[in-house]
This record gives sequence, structure tokens and C-alpha cells, in this order.
Amino acid sequence: MGSETILILGGSGKTGRRVAERLMAQGKDVRLASRSTVPAFDWTDPSGWAAALEGVDAAYVSYQPDLAVPGAVEAIGMLCRLAAEKGVKHLVLLSGRGEDEAQAAEQALKQSGVGYTIISASWFFQNFSEAFLLDGIQAGELVLPIGDVKEPFIDADDIADVAVAALTEPGHVGKIYEVTGPQLMTFGEAVAEIARQTGRDIRFTTVDIDDYAAMLEQAQIPADYIWLVRYLFTTVLDGRNESVTDDVLQVLGHPPRGFADFAREAAATGVWEGLK
Repeated sequence: MGSETILILGGSGKTGRRVAERLMAQGKDVRLASRSTVPAFDWTDPSGWAAALEGVDAAYVSYQPDLAVPGAVEAIGMLCRLAAEKGVKHLVLLSGRGEDEAQAAEQALKQSGVGYTIISASWFFQNFSEAFLLDGIQAGELVLPIGDVKEPFIDADDIADVAVAALTEPGHVGKIYEVTGPQLMTFGEAVAEIARQTGRDIRFTTVDIDDYAAMLEQAQIPADYIWLVRYLFTTVLDGRNESVTDDVLQVLGHPPRGFADFAREAAATGVWEGLK
């Protein structure tokens, strides 16, 4: 499979970047596609999709910002049909565990006729170190509209390893992997572990969703992002994902990394140092 061209959609994202790095390290022919590449790829503008898919054998697909947003299912369906027309043999889709819209996108992929692997995940460890939760951690207080719901947080590195295996090894076509970390944790427990690893006083505070949305509006956060936050915290974070699987172990031959190990290594980088 060394001569195949592998397309990475979302190559600058938390998982796409890691998938691309691993494939390049293996000497694979990797093509990154985004709004800034040539050819350009923009989820809101299908005119450039055909050029991005030209000559591609397999692709890793990560939809931004989330498969739950309006129009995502239709976009995935259109992309998959176009991939089939272009002769793409295998699509690996990063999906959202427990999201109805994500399951609809998965169905569109299955019906496209392209060989597929679906990787279904919920919240990443890296949401605390590379995404919107980072600011609160650095400030010493993470405020979220969530209580004691437990999540099977997973390392984006484990997701990337599963994706690379699916893209480069036989036996993964037609498979759906629900990938989780090794344990269930509340957001408060995750913050407490980060505080322990950094030696800082970092608090976790629960607020009402309407109050949280008002905070975001005051911070001039775009309305579509606020909508997504509302959806994730009121619909998906209802306990539906309170279970762990052994899918990472099945694919990679070793268990997923635990949150404490992630927090220790991330703390050592200084990413969670307090604001100056």
C-alpha cells in the first residue's frame, strides 16, 4: 500500500494532524486538504472537492466543527458519493459517539459504496490542553454547564493510531470502532487530576446552561458555536456515553492511555501554567 495516496481532511485538527504525522513518518504519500491548500478544500464550498479527491486511494475524514451542526450530514453524503465517483477505495470517518446526526452521517458513508471504517469517539483529553477548555484551566477555574456526568475521555493520539491502522493495515474495512479511554471520569475529576499534576489550585464550577450561554454571548462568541455548545452539553452529555470499550485494545494490541499519564506529560510541557 506504500504507493497509495492518502488524503487527510482536517489535517490541522487535533486528530488529523496526528494522523498525517504518523503516515508521513511511515513514508506514505499524504495529501493535506484545507481552505489554505492547493487544491483548496472547504466544507462550505463543494466546488473544490473533486480536485482534492483526484487520484486519492484512501482518506481520513474529520468534519469541522462537528457532525452535529446543520448541513454536516448532507456534506458527508455528498463527499462520499463524490469519492465513490473518483474511485476512492477507503474512507475513514471520525464520528461523534452518541450523536444522532453523526449516526446519520455514518449511514450516508455506508450507503456510498466506498469501503469504510468508522471511528466513533466523544471528548478528547486534548480538549483540556489544545481547545476551548484550556483558557479556564490556565485561569485557575473551569466553568462548564455540566455536573456529575461521566465521560470516557480518550487521547487523540490513540484515535490517530487507530485511524492509521485502519488506513494502512488489512482487516478494518466495514468496521465501526467505538474508541474510549480506560475509565469514566467527570469533568470535575479531570480538572482535579490536572490540578494534582500541576500543583496548582484549579477549581471546577458548574453553572446553568443559560447562564453559560450568556457568558459566551458577552464574550462575543459566534451564535453557531454557542448553539453547538448548547447541543453538546444538554443533549449528548446526558450519560449516554457512560461506558468504556476495548476497541482500542482490539485494534492496537494495547490498552488506551489513561488520563493521569496524559495529564502528567502535558503538565511537564507547561501548557497549564497560570496566566501571567
